[in-house]
Amino acid sequence: MSGNQPDGQTFRAVSHGCSELVLDIERLLDLTTRQTVRAEFRFDPDAPWIVSVELTIEGGPRVLWRISRDLLHQGLYSVSGLGDVQLWPSYPADRATARLQLTSRDTAALFELPVPPLAEWLADTYELVPAEAELNEIDWDAATADLLQEPQAHCD
Repeated sequence: MSGNQPDGQTFRAVSHGCSELVLDIERLLDLTTRQTVRAEFRFDPDAPWIVSVELTIEGGPRVLWRISRDLLHQGLYSVSGLGDVQLWPSYPADRATARLQLTSRDTAALFELPVPPLAEWLADTYELVPAEAELNEIDWDAATADLLQEPQAHCD
């Protein structure tokens, strides 16, 4: 991708309380073919259990996935996730990497991510909002009332 640093370095930013990590990752198309993808990881302390990941191929569409922060963290060190999002460690050629598989309907994509910058960034998000404090700000009475409320028909 144009403007990328040759060694795949990362860009980190914090704005409006949100933390962002930008990485160049690789989509594994087959055994020998890889495609560079820009991945923008965003953490919002107002929804600390979710990390938004926007994937962009140069000249192509952007795709947004919302992935559990805990799934991302666990998947850097052991198999994590079921169904549409799965992450597991992989250590080819003395590089700490992880494989991320995203599945939607009949399509699946496999990506290789560098573990060190992602692990460091995730550790920073846990300093902003520790795992045990993720649900502290939820109004459980309001959330329960919303769940128990009868669905309402809307007419246009």
